[in-house]
Amino acid sequence: MASRAQKHLVLILAREFASNLATPMLITDERGTLIFFNEAAEGIVGRTFSETGERSLDEWSERASARTLDSEPIPLERRAAAITLYERRPAHQQLLITALDGSERRIELTAFPLFAHGDEFLGVVLIFWPLGEE
Repeated sequence: MASRAQKHLVLILAREFASNLATPMLITDERGTLIFFNEAAEGIVGRTFSETGERSLDEWSERASARTLDSEPIPLERRAAAITLYERRPAHQQLLITALDGSERRIELTAFPLFAHGDEFLGVVLIFWPLGEE
């Protein structure tokens, strides 16, 4: 039986924090693996976290098929989550995604890096919300 690596305390606390928010939030580890999204995010994601489970960056970013608001594909390296993951800096973006239930969602998101001690990078937090019609 394969054992799962213990998560860093900061990621555990981030998950606890997210689970108590009414703001949609998603958390990844330092490799970009989706490790949690809260109940508030379920309506945008299109499924519950218990239904999806942990997913690699490639898998969850491919499924979302992020596009500009004009429906132009956004390369992975230009997506806010990837910018934060690879460059270790905050990023903000408006985009069109395909939810796991197959419906399209216009969202706005802010991604920021999680650090423990100085430069110990632990993952990314994405806070997002539906984008209102203009």
